[in-house]
Amino acid sequence: MAGRVEASLTEGESTIEERYREAMREFEEGLDQPMDEEANMLKNMNKEKVSTYSVSVSYREFRFLILRFHQGLSMLMLLRLSFQSLGIVYGDLGTSPLYVFYNTFPDGIDEREDVIGALSLIIYSLLLIPLIKYVFIVCKANDNGQAGGTLAIYSLLCRHANVNLIPNQQRSDEDLSTYSRTLVAEGSFAAKTKKWLESRHSKKRALLVIVLLGTCMMIGDSILTPAISVLSATGGIKVNNPKMSSDIAVFVSVVILIGLFSMQHYGTDKVGWLFAPIVLIWFLFIGATGIYNICKHDTSVLKAFSPKYIYLYFKRRGQDGWISLGGILLSITGTEALYAEISYFPLQVIQLAFTFFVFPCLLLAYCGQAAYLVNHKEHYQDAFYASIPESVYWPMFIAATGAAIVGSQATISGTYSLIKQAVSHGCFPRVKIVHTSKKFLAQIYCPDINWILMIGCIAVTASFKNQIDIGNAYGTAVVIVMLVTTLLMVLTMLVVWRCHWILVLIFALLSLVVELSYFSAVLLKINEGGWVPLIIAAFSLLVMFVWNYVTVKKYEFEVHSRVSMSWILGLGPSLGLVRVPGIGLVHTELASGVPHIFSHFITNLPAIHSVVVFVCVKNLPVYTVPEEERFLVKRIGPKTFRMFRCVARYGYKDLHRKDDRFEDKLFENLFSFIQNETMMESDSNYSNSVYPVNYTQESRDELISNNNNNHDSNDNNMVMFSSMVDYMDTMSFSQNNTVEEEEEEDELEFLKTCKESGVVHIMGNTVVKARKGSLLPKKIAIDYIYAFLAKICRENSAILHVPHETLLNVGQVYYL
Repeated sequence: MAGRVEASLTEGESTIEERYREAMREFEEGLDQPMDEEANMLKNMNKEKVSTYSVSVSYREFRFLILRFHQGLSMLMLLRLSFQSLGIVYGDLGTSPLYVFYNTFPDGIDEREDVIGALSLIIYSLLLIPLIKYVFIVCKANDNGQAGGTLAIYSLLCRHANVNLIPNQQRSDEDLSTYSRTLVAEGSFAAKTKKWLESRHSKKRALLVIVLLGTCMMIGDSILTPAISVLSATGGIKVNNPKMSSDIAVFVSVVILIGLFSMQHYGTDKVGWLFAPIVLIWFLFIGATGIYNICKHDTSVLKAFSPKYIYLYFKRRGQDGWISLGGILLSITGTEALYAEISYFPLQVIQLAFTFFVFPCLLLAYCGQAAYLVNHKEHYQDAFYASIPESVYWPMFIAATGAAIVGSQATISGTYSLIKQAVSHGCFPRVKIVHTSKKFLAQIYCPDINWILMIGCIAVTASFKNQIDIGNAYGTAVVIVMLVTTLLMVLTMLVVWRCHWILVLIFALLSLVVELSYFSAVLLKINEGGWVPLIIAAFSLLVMFVWNYVTVKKYEFEVHSRVSMSWILGLGPSLGLVRVPGIGLVHTELASGVPHIFSHFITNLPAIHSVVVFVCVKNLPVYTVPEEERFLVKRIGPKTFRMFRCVARYGYKDLHRKDDRFEDKLFENLFSFIQNETMMESDSNYSNSVYPVNYTQESRDELISNNNNNHDSNDNNMVMFSSMVDYMDTMSFSQNNTVEEEEEEDELEFLKTCKESGVVHIMGNTVVKARKGSLLPKKIAIDYIYAFLAKICRENSAILHVPHETLLNVGQVYYL
C-alpha cells in the first residue's frame, strides 16, 4: 500500500515537473520570441512611406536600377549600355584568339582538313556554351539581376530550400523586399526535389562542397587568366623580332602583371571609362582582320559551319583529335567570367552585345586565322600575329596588350566580389575590404587577396614561360567551373524555376555531353600543367571548408549553451548585479536567446551597464538588405530589466564601411522601437504571448507545496521559480494597464542619458578547441588549421569598425 502511495506521489511529481518545464518553455518563448511581429510591423511602416536609400548612387547606377525593373528599353539606350558592357564583361573572352590554335596544335599541323575540323569545333563550342547555355539560360539565374556565379545560385537555392548549414534565418527574414521566393505546390516534382535536398545533412554538405569547388576554381581562374592573356599578348614581340629571346617576353609580362596588381588599390573609377573603347577597338580589329584573311587566303574555311567536319576531324585524328579538345576549350574561356559580371548590366544588354557583336567578331577572328593556317601551317605557334597585315602590326600589338589588361582587370575585380560573397556565407576567413570608389559602391579591393593573386600570377608566368602549359591549367579550371554551374543550374531549374523535368533533362544532357568531353580531354593533360588549378583549388577548398565547418560548429555550440530566460528572471530586475551608467552592446551570433558570453561576463564581473543590447549581425542569402529594413529591435524581459535585442541584417553584396554610422543607426532604431512599442504590443498580442498556457494558481501552489515536502537538489531551481512566479504576478497586473506616454518619454530620456555616459562594445575573444576524444582529422582542422586562420584573419571589431577605446573583449574557450 505504501509502495502504491509512493509511486502515485512520484507520478504526480513527474507530471508537475513536466508541466513546469512546458510552462517555462512557453514563458521563455513569450519573453524572447523571434522577431516576426516586429518584422511585419516594420514592413507595414515601410509601405506607408516612400523608401529612400541612404546610400549615394551615381546616375549610372540609378539608370541600371530603372532598366532592370522596366521593359521597353529604347534602342539607343540598349546600344549605349551594350557598348559599356564590352569593357567589363567580354575582355577575357575576347582575348582567347591569341592562343587557341597554338594550344590546339602544339606539335604542328599535319593536314589542312585538321584546321577545318578544329574551326568547326570552335564554332559549335561558341554556339552551344557561351551563346545558348550562358547568355540565354544561365544568366537568367542572376538573383534579380544583381549577382552571378556559383555563390549567387547557392543563395537562390538557400532561399527556396532549407539547405543553409547555419540555421540563423527566421521567418521575419522572408518579409524583406529583396527576399524573393516562390512557393512550390505540394506533390510537384519541385517539391519532391526540395524535400530530397532537405532530407539529410550530408546532402546539404555535399551541395556546399560543390559550390565551394566552383568558387575555388574561379579563384584559380583569376590567377591563370592574367598570366596567359598578358603572356600571349606580349609574345607578339617575338613575331616582329624572331631572334629575340623568349625570356624578354616573359620579363615584359611579369612587369605588366606587377604594375597591374600594384595599381589595384586605386580602383578603376578614374580609368574605367577607357575599358569599353579599348575592347571595342580590339573586337573591331580582330573582326576586320578575320575578314581580310578569309578574303585573301582561303574562303573555303567557311564550310566549317557544317558539323560533319567535326565527325571527320575525330575520325581522321583519333586520340590526338580528342586530346586537342583541351586547346579548343580555350575558345570559350571567359564565359564563366561573363556570368559572374552579369550584375553590372541588364540581361537584355548582355544578350544584345554578345549575339550581335561579340559572337560575330569572334567567329570572324577564328575563321580568319584558320584561312591563314590552311596555307601557312608552319606558323601554328604564332598564328594570330603572323596573320596580321604588317602595316597594322603595332596598333594590333597595343590593342592586344590593352585588351589583355582589361580582361585581367575584370577577372581580378570579380574575384574580390567572389571573396566578399564567400565571407558573407561564412565560407572564408574575414579579410580587409576597401572601397575604391565613392560613386560605385560595388568597386572593392582586398589587399591580402590581391598580393596572393599577384604572387600566383608571377609564379605561373615565370615558371611555365609558355602558353601551352598555362593553357592546359586554364582549361582545367574553366571546365570544372562549367560542370559545377551545370549541376547547380539543374537544381535551380527544378526548385526555383520549376521547369518541366524533360526540359531540365535536355539542358543537362546537352551541357554535360560537351563539358564532360572537354573534361576528359583536360584530364589527359594533368601532368602538362593541368595540375596547377587542382593544387590551387585543393588549398582554397581546404581553407574554405574548414572555416565553414568550424563556423557552423561554433554556432551550434552557442545555440546549445545559451542562457535560459528563467535564469535571467531569477536574478531580479537588477539582474543581481551592479548596474553602472552607460549602454553595453553585447555582440553575438544568436538571433534569439541570451548568449553564453553574457553569463560568462557577469559571472566573472558582477556588474553590467544600465542598458544592455544584444547585437546580432547576420548575413542573409540575398544580394542586399535596404537600409530601412536592416535593423530589427525587440525588448527582452520586463521593462525594468532594460534589455533589448537588435538584429542587423546584411546581404552578400552589402559592405561594412567606416561611414555607415552603424552605432548611430542602431540607436535610432532602438529609440524608434520604444516610441512605437505600444502599437507593436497591441498588434502582436504581446500580453497574450508572455504567459505560460499551463500556468495556474493551483499548479503554482501545488508545485511549491510539493517542493516544501521534498527538499532535494532542486531547491535552488524552486527558489528561482518562486521569484519568477512573483514576477509573473506583478507583470500580470502591470500588463493590464496601458503604458503611459510619460513613461515612454522617461525611458527615452533614460536611454539618452545612458548613451551620453558611454557605449561599450562587448565582444567575444573566443578560442576554439577540439573536444577530448575527437578524431584526428577533426583535431587537425580545429586545433591547427582553423586556429592559424583565426590568427591571421581580421577581428569582428575591425570588420564592424568598432572604436578600440570602446571595445571590451571577453575571453572564452569553446570545446567543439
